[in-house]
Amino acid sequence: MRSWGTACVAAVLVLVAATGCTGGGDDGDATRTSPSASTRTASPAPTATPSPAPTPVDPVSIPGLIRREHKGSDLRLGTVLARTSAYTGYRVTYEANGLTISGLMNIPTGKGPFPALVLAHGYIDPAVYTTGRGLAREQDLLARNGYVVLHTDYRNHAGSDKDPDNDVNLRFGYTEDVIGAAMALRSSGRPEIDGDRIGLLGRSMGGGVVYNTLVVAPGLFDAAVAFAPVSSRPEENIDHFQRPAGDPIVAEIEAEHGSPEENPTFWKEVSPITYVDRVTEPLLIHHGTADDTCPIVWTRRTVAAFEKAGKDVRLRTYPGEGHTFSSQWPRSMDATMAFFERHLR
Repeated sequence: MRSWGTACVAAVLVLVAATGCTGGGDDGDATRTSPSASTRTASPAPTATPSPAPTPVDPVSIPGLIRREHKGSDLRLGTVLARTSAYTGYRVTYEANGLTISGLMNIPTGKGPFPALVLAHGYIDPAVYTTGRGLAREQDLLARNGYVVLHTDYRNHAGSDKDPDNDVNLRFGYTEDVIGAAMALRSSGRPEIDGDRIGLLGRSMGGGVVYNTLVVAPGLFDAAVAFAPVSSRPEENIDHFQRPAGDPIVAEIEAEHGSPEENPTFWKEVSPITYVDRVTEPLLIHHGTADDTCPIVWTRRTVAAFEKAGKDVRLRTYPGEGHTFSSQWPRSMDATMAFFERHLR
């Protein structure tokens, strides 16, 4: 894994050469006296040009996330949720940008350290969500194949801290939680975890979180997989999922940020596809051709943008498969594990 540092604004350092001098008139000009040369007038000291102030960015945007100082730490194991011959599953918490986030972690049996995977689940109403829901099949299979699996609950879910502005801010907090999960794994110091080999897997809404994470934090993960992802353009997701259902949050979003027609700059800057040139990690995407929840045309457009930017992306399509990957899930997971094997082992 390449090292990943916190983004920061570069400071401009101005070095002014100091010279020993004597004398000087009322106007401040300095002269140098030499026993073998006549007195010479010194050149004026260079004037430092102040560095320009950083260009302001909307904190609710991809550039805003890029500039933010992300933090993730204090990974703690709680009660045991499952114990098998292949792994032990725990409730966990970790810190992400000042919030405590809950989740589930499966640790393989045997001698580590093991490569780790962060799992980002799809949309489940936070009112009914319980720890670890959404990717149970993946949690089990991947742990049985020698990966530490950290499934984040996200903020506002299960035992995580609350973030009342998350929905009106386009759920960007979930991206912060995934970045924090990787940083918490890397800094945990646990002997079972290889913090230098970390992958990311997201499904549906979690696939959108994968896109965001790759553009915000290039180099943090070694490879990523997305299953049946949402659109990489948030306005399409709102029009497809929330507006037809009469979700009141849509009016709040547009009151706060403007509609796509009123504020096209905002909507361009919240789309990860605008910044796809930043991506450095290989990406594998699985999508069924019969998916009527997240239309495959969204993924085809996103893949085309990745390819145009010269990125390492591969799309695997599954004829007749819907959003849940019921019949062809084993085949998709074989490809997923082969992908992670190449990039994390």
